[in-house]
Amino acid sequence: MTQTAIPHLTNPSYRHEDWLRGYESQPQEFDYWIEEIEGELPPDLHGTFFRNGPGLLAVNGQPLHHPFDGDGMISAISFTGEGVHYRNRYVRTAGFCQEQAAGKILYRGVFGTRKPGGWLANAFDLRFKNIANTHVIYWGGKLLALWEGGEPHRLDPATLETLGVETFDGQLTPPVFAAHPHLDPASPADGGQPCLVNFAVASGLSTTLKLYELDQSARIVRQTTYPISGFAFMHDFAITPSYGIFFQTPTTMQGLPYVLGLRSPAECIRFQPDRPTRVILLPRPGAMPADAQPLVLEADPCFVFHHANAFEQGDDLWVDSICYATFPSLPPGTDFRQVDFSALPPGQLWRFHINLKTQKVTHEVLLERCCEFPSLHPAQVGRPYRYLYLGATHAPTGNAPLQAFLKLDLQTGEQQVWSAAPRGFAGEPLFVPRPGGTAVDDGWVLAIAYDSSHHRSDVLIFAAQDLSQGPIARLHLRHHIPFGLHGSFTPEVFV
Repeated sequence: MTQTAIPHLTNPSYRHEDWLRGYESQPQEFDYWIEEIEGELPPDLHGTFFRNGPGLLAVNGQPLHHPFDGDGMISAISFTGEGVHYRNRYVRTAGFCQEQAAGKILYRGVFGTRKPGGWLANAFDLRFKNIANTHVIYWGGKLLALWEGGEPHRLDPATLETLGVETFDGQLTPPVFAAHPHLDPASPADGGQPCLVNFAVASGLSTTLKLYELDQSARIVRQTTYPISGFAFMHDFAITPSYGIFFQTPTTMQGLPYVLGLRSPAECIRFQPDRPTRVILLPRPGAMPADAQPLVLEADPCFVFHHANAFEQGDDLWVDSICYATFPSLPPGTDFRQVDFSALPPGQLWRFHINLKTQKVTHEVLLERCCEFPSLHPAQVGRPYRYLYLGATHAPTGNAPLQAFLKLDLQTGEQQVWSAAPRGFAGEPLFVPRPGGTAVDDGWVLAIAYDSSHHRSDVLIFAAQDLSQGPIARLHLRHHIPFGLHGSFTPEVFV
């Protein structure tokens, strides 16, 4: 693998070379019972913790330009009551199989990876491989690996074998499934039963949004398409019982360098701080009157990857989001291994207040500490809520890799923080409610953290009511998992 110069950066909470090792490829696929466990496993924690993320950061020694271009690797951690089992497997997408057979990069990446041969080898090649690397969910008896640029891939939940592309009996049509579905715990259109809500976006000079709703058997029961003006880069959205909520942040895309093979699509995005963010409220079919129209409002300029939650009360609607002052991108041609975190804007938790009568949008900063990957009790999605769990930086100010986990009490403002610094690195926390629990923070927080001192990853279990005490159990894996993206939990056990 080509060696990349590492910036000589100093930071009291981490070493750059430690963080970089967490992005080494993991070419092996494992299947074993976890034997090295510190602490006590909760006896009533049963189910499967699925995680997804880029597992290969190179193809036959050819390094990828950005980790988000890496092929998806699914991890399944099964809590059986008699032990904990680990399995990982790559999603066998068509592009993955082709590149593994060819032993080289065959596709351009959305975030900067190019085929060997310079711009001439990349010019006018607008194909992308579906890398299925962003999220994994189990819904309606189907385990789905998601990537926002293509169809879901269905997997066998017990073996993680790739079964093929999922089209939901042919109902899935372009633009296709995004990577951030949200589970509505009590859908008004389904008589209070749960449903899965997702979206799709196709953007260019104008943008098409599509809203999907799936019942408990994973059938698409409602879908609506909305045209909006201008370019839109939307990775996530939020829901309430009445609305799908989208932020069209002030970005544009310069398409010519992409077409000519000089840059990737993400490298062509430009942030325009003099323009507002557009907040788009799409009425959910079946929950609002049939003639209800989308509402487009203006907010202060910002960039958003992830929304934490949204809720409505009367004529007021609130949206909590991880916001950046500008699009957090590297200069074109810069490899991610050279990143200087201090030069990038930190993500902060903002709360937007929307008055539906006056149609005015204001915001306040709820959490100044750099944070990402918000998680909450699944029964409170789209509803008023109190507790939020996030990955955060060790230091309360500035930007850096995520090394801590943070619980925020939105009622009192109290923060509980546990940090893995200096040699540990954090990712997405996932709140799992305790069966039969009554308090909204009665449960566990599950996470995968990278331990650079042993070059391995640990599965961490926290008692959600007291995150600051640290993990009540650490499950040491035999290897590392490259820094991942999103995951989910199901009470079903697959071994």
